[in-house]
Amino acid sequence: MPNFKERIYEIITNEQLSGLTKESLLKKLGAKSAFENKIIGQALNELAKEGKLVAQETKKTCKYFLPYKINAYKGKIQGNARGFGFFISPELGEDVFIPPRAMNNAVHGDTVMVKVNKHKSQGLSLEGEVLSILERGVKTVVGQFYCRQNQNFAFVTPDDNNFNYDIFIPADSFNGAKNGQKVVVEITAYPDEKSKSPQGRVIEILGDAGDQGVDVLSIIRSYNLYEEFDQKVLENARKVAVPITEKDLKGRQDYRDWNIITIDGDDAKDLDDAVSLYKDEKGHYFLGVHIADVSHYVKPNSPLDKEALKRGTSVYFADRVLPMLPRELSNGICSLNEREDRLTLSVLIEFDTEGKVVGSEIYESVINSKARMTYDKVNRLLAGDRDLEQKYLDFLPMLKDMEELMYLLNQRRRERGSIDFEIPESKIILDKNGKVIDVMPYPRGVSNRIIEEFMIAANEAVAETFFHADIPFVYRIHENPSEEKTAAMLAFVEGVGIKVKLNKNNAIFPKTVQQILAQAEGKPIYNIVNKVVLRSMQKARYYEENLGHFGLASKFYCHFTSPIRRYPDLAIHRIIKDFLHNGLQNMKKYEKFVVEASSISSERERIAENAERDVDDLLKAQFMSERLGEKYEGIISGVTDFGVFVELPNTCEGLIKLENLPKDYYHFDEANYALVGKRMVYRLGDKIEVIVAGADLENRRVEFVPA
Repeated sequence: MPNFKERIYEIITNEQLSGLTKESLLKKLGAKSAFENKIIGQALNELAKEGKLVAQETKKTCKYFLPYKINAYKGKIQGNARGFGFFISPELGEDVFIPPRAMNNAVHGDTVMVKVNKHKSQGLSLEGEVLSILERGVKTVVGQFYCRQNQNFAFVTPDDNNFNYDIFIPADSFNGAKNGQKVVVEITAYPDEKSKSPQGRVIEILGDAGDQGVDVLSIIRSYNLYEEFDQKVLENARKVAVPITEKDLKGRQDYRDWNIITIDGDDAKDLDDAVSLYKDEKGHYFLGVHIADVSHYVKPNSPLDKEALKRGTSVYFADRVLPMLPRELSNGICSLNEREDRLTLSVLIEFDTEGKVVGSEIYESVINSKARMTYDKVNRLLAGDRDLEQKYLDFLPMLKDMEELMYLLNQRRRERGSIDFEIPESKIILDKNGKVIDVMPYPRGVSNRIIEEFMIAANEAVAETFFHADIPFVYRIHENPSEEKTAAMLAFVEGVGIKVKLNKNNAIFPKTVQQILAQAEGKPIYNIVNKVVLRSMQKARYYEENLGHFGLASKFYCHFTSPIRRYPDLAIHRIIKDFLHNGLQNMKKYEKFVVEASSISSERERIAENAERDVDDLLKAQFMSERLGEKYEGIISGVTDFGVFVELPNTCEGLIKLENLPKDYYHFDEANYALVGKRMVYRLGDKIEVIVAGADLENRRVEFVPA
């Protein structure tokens, strides 16, 4: 059917058979029997379901159109509590407004075909109408269960305001849920002409709304994230997580007597990278980056592999980790634990005295980590902590060489134009009951920078090797900023006195961005320039083609160093091992695999980031809710027409609403990221004193007023 279907599509496209009825199309396509009518009809329906054709039905007939002929596009619906939606499509340069009357039973998250109307006049946004629903996007919803006493039905009100329907729950689908509880609902029927409400059944009770931890769990489930693995996956994990045998070691380089260490956070349990360094008499550095050989245990299309691809990544919250792989692997046989033999893939890189790569090799290997070091310990050792020096005397010379090499590599990166943005991560500390007791910027010392530089070097070496081998691969790409965003950013930085040199084509390079940040460094405008430049950047993603990494100013980049917690790393380990064993003979089979792995991994990464951000926002709101009336100095981190956002030194952010600013006539100057009044001006990056006025835990927002 696939080839037959594509052939039919080709004929319709080439012969422009758009707008014909089903009967006319069947004749044009040469259907002569009932059987041919049936299979061609099936092909037409499938093409419509994929969005390659648009089927428009009336009471009497059905016509098929090529999408571009009727200005139709495939994309997703972003819902709104007020019943309208926005249509988002990669093919269009802007979002399309869908009024309630034109939603045609589509709900938030659905993949749809939308007919887009042209601009009626200058300044009006695009408007559209949903023609067909190709795929339902939301299968489960988290919300609050409402049921009056003695009623034989209930409703669940979704937490997500974008999903603007209450879900009807019949009595036989309560599954023990009680009034006021937070639940997960599986949707069993969507809105249609007969029923304007979706219908569902309760599949999980999270607990009473307001109970400790239920709010965090509600966010996690709203992204359809789970810690538990099904029985088939766990059985697969137990079966493969067995001690290493002599057979496993066959053909591997043996580095078990090397001075290899791990450096991670204090509470990390999934240790997937270890490092070693040797400096010869010429002053050359021989760096070893040793990565857990997860692909030895996770075989293609096994239950473990399918689950890992579905999850895409481990997800990290302040109080828990949702691992990509079961703990038998992630914390057990794959984790490079101290004094335990572990199977690895090792990248060995030689650098000269200036930090330039002389050569690199990749090997299957076995290691035995000699010390489980932490970032804090290494920072203290390199700062001269005498007590720790005695304990780690054997590692101190290597650590000092590592620091030396780190500075060389960092300098070379900066020289080529690599951009280092100042983006403080949050460290949220909870007590044993899950209550937030502190929020602070995540400390980033010399040891963090050592590991960052070494992992970047390994990722670049691997990506370059396999690019030149011309085989299917998963690259980590970061594309150039769009022309529109670049122009806005350049206009702003030039407006605050920063001189920008462009080439004759007005192209922007990583070096250009680096020079902009360098000119702002040490000045009051640095924070604002840093934020404006960052917001002009594209988002990094996984892709099957090597398009380079703009932010790192790197021609070749991939993610190789974290196969326990990222699927793209596991995917390329599989390809690398096959190449090491068999050369090019099996490489063609990975062509479809890398496309699928790249696409799914990029999507899962976005979901994980959004879930992590939402949980962080909730915990920060909880923390600030106990500090009402307290005064802080912050920096304006966002400017809108309804107020200004302020970020505190502890990384918590809140909004000063327009009505709470000093009385004035304000104008929102979008180009200059400013709210301009006759007496007062609020600009992105300005310092401001604020008082904590409120915390909306339901919407995860903090409210400030000017001090």
